[in-house]
Amino acid sequence: MQDKRNEIAFFNAHAASDDYNVFSESANARLIDSFVRLTRLDPGARVIDLGCGSGIFTYLLSRRGYRVSGLDISPKLLELARAKYPGLQFDEGDVEALPYEDASVDGVLLSGIVHHLPDVKPCATEVMRVLKPKGRFVAFDPNRANPFMYLYRDPSSPFYSSVGVTVNERPICARAAAAAFRAAGLEVGTDYLSRLPYRYVASPIARVGLSIYNFIDNWMFRPGFMKPHSAFVLTYGEKP
Repeated sequence: MQDKRNEIAFFNAHAASDDYNVFSESANARLIDSFVRLTRLDPGARVIDLGCGSGIFTYLLSRRGYRVSGLDISPKLLELARAKYPGLQFDEGDVEALPYEDASVDGVLLSGIVHHLPDVKPCATEVMRVLKPKGRFVAFDPNRANPFMYLYRDPSSPFYSSVGVTVNERPICARAAAAAFRAAGLEVGTDYLSRLPYRYVASPIARVGLSIYNFIDNWMFRPGFMKPHSAFVLTYGEKP
């Protein structure tokens, strides 16, 4: 079970310094490009951004022409999002009990939230519930099969760092994530994405090597046989 109090406290603390938008502008754009590519939703579609944080992906989705709102569990991050993007709707809520009606949205973006859930099934069930028939979803999360994500962020690694992460999060196994959404009744596929440069990481030690990581990530996973080891898993699919 997810420790929700810990999640809220952690992200409320980050809201004070506005330091949880960790990706570069180019990485943010590539993630939204992936959402557009995998969902094939037209401008005007109703989309919700789950785990919206301070609102960057909600904003970028709105720039693509979607009718979008963001949802997050952290009230402080939502205050920040509303201040940054006053023309957009941001809702406080839990991805395991979404405050939206059945079959009410065309698309769902899960913004790096699946790897915060010890059990993905309740969230997947809610995604299935709120999507319209033929509605589509995309989730992006750090990939346990990526050597850097495993070594730095998996608790079983001898080099694991708990700096800047919650007690709930860990890189995901692509097959396990796909299976959870499939069990909820969704048709599911898996893709992978690297070349997502970070602009910030919480650990001062890791920050020293950030430019080196970004360089390696930009080149190492381009060959097709390396794709399943990319930094991020994209779990996507459609409601039948």
